[in-house]
Amino acid sequence: MERFEEKSLEIEHTLLPLRSVRFICEDFKIEDAKEVIAEAYRSEENTKTLILGAKSFTIPAQNALLKILEEPPRNIVFILMAPNKSTFLPTVRSRMSLQVEQEGKKHEPISLVLRQLDISEMFRWVKEHDKLKKHEAKELIENLFHHAVYQEQYSLSVVQIEAFEKAFRLIELNGRTQSILIMVLMNFLKEAKRAR
Repeated sequence: MERFEEKSLEIEHTLLPLRSVRFICEDFKIEDAKEVIAEAYRSEENTKTLILGAKSFTIPAQNALLKILEEPPRNIVFILMAPNKSTFLPTVRSRMSLQVEQEGKKHEPISLVLRQLDISEMFRWVKEHDKLKKHEAKELIENLFHHAVYQEQYSLSVVQIEAFEKAFRLIELNGRTQSILIMVLMNFLKEAKRAR
C-alpha cells in the first residue's frame, strides 16, 4: 500500500504541471471504479492522468472500467498499479500496455522440496497455508513459482505453467486456497514420483 502511495506521488511529480488524480486503496471496488469513471468524464483542456493503485481489484470493478479503458475520454490517460499483472483480468490487460517493475522483490523462502515432494508433505504444507487472504494467497503462489524456477531450477512443463496461471484466476474468483495449492502441487508430486 505504501509502495503505491510513493509510486503514485512520484508519477504525479513527473507529470507536473499537468494534472493527476490518484485513487490509491487496499482493495479497489466497484464504488472506486464509479469514482474513477466520474473523474474521467470531468472535461479537461490539458491531459489529465488518473492513477489507480491497489493490492487487489475486484472483478466487478475491473468490468466497470473496461469500456472507459478501451475508449478513454479526450485528454484522459490511465495508469493502473498492482502487485503483479495477474491481478488484472485478461480483458483489462489486453486494453493496456504493461510495464513490469521489479524492485528487487524479495521472495519468501518456501519450506518444500518439490523434487522430493510426497503426498503427506504436500498436505502438511497446504494445511499450513489454508487461512490466507486473497493477496497473501497470490503472493504465496508467486513465491512457489519463483522457488520452482529459481531455487530448484525446474524447467516447467506447459501443464505446470498453466496450473500457476489457473491458480491466480481461481484465487481472484475466491477459490479455496487449499484446493488451489493442491492443484498446483499435484503436477510436482507426479514428477517427484517418477524421479524416485
